[in-house]
Amino acid sequence: MAAIEQTIGRKASKEVRRQQLIEATIDVMARKGYSGTTMFDVAKAAGLSSGIVNFHFETKEKLLVETLKYLADEYRANWHKALNGAGSNPADQLGALLFSDFNPDICSPRKLAAWCAFWAEAQSRPTYLEHCGSNDEEYSAIVLELCRAIIRKGRYPLVPDLIARALDALLEGLWLDLMTMAKPYSLEDAKQTIAACLHAFFPKHYPPAGKS
Repeated sequence: MAAIEQTIGRKASKEVRRQQLIEATIDVMARKGYSGTTMFDVAKAAGLSSGIVNFHFETKEKLLVETLKYLADEYRANWHKALNGAGSNPADQLGALLFSDFNPDICSPRKLAAWCAFWAEAQSRPTYLEHCGSNDEEYSAIVLELCRAIIRKGRYPLVPDLIARALDALLEGLWLDLMTMAKPYSLEDAKQTIAACLHAFFPKHYPPAGKS
């Protein structure tokens, strides 16, 4: 029994250390960008030795891939949770899905900066593109299906593919603003922008921005 408990404790400790290093990597990337991030800086930010970083991840590339995977998994889990909690109404589902992008747990300045750094590298690194792209494809497919359902139900004279594409571009634009503006607007302002667009596209299903 004692041996089993020790094994569980070692496993938990390993997972805690890995998570600690991933969080530190996000912090360093937010300050120094992709090329400026080093194993030494990550170890220092985590309050650990460089040997611990090497033990868990071996190379900077492996550490960065695991950090991106963590961010992608966290992002996917966030919108899945929002979608699953929205009920069966397509309009409620679409609103919940889009607004979930501005959950402060995933849309914090440090994580936005890390995402920005990874996106800048993704075109030349297939591994990064795989983690970013597959998530985006699933998300976009669901947005399209929900737009189709709302347009059909509301008899809107709209092309679902174009509306879904516009919403995807809107989300990316808002994230980019939050990443790059010297004084970005608030997450609530971003949500209100989403609300305004939903009302403009689907006025029968969404109230004007600022109203419930």
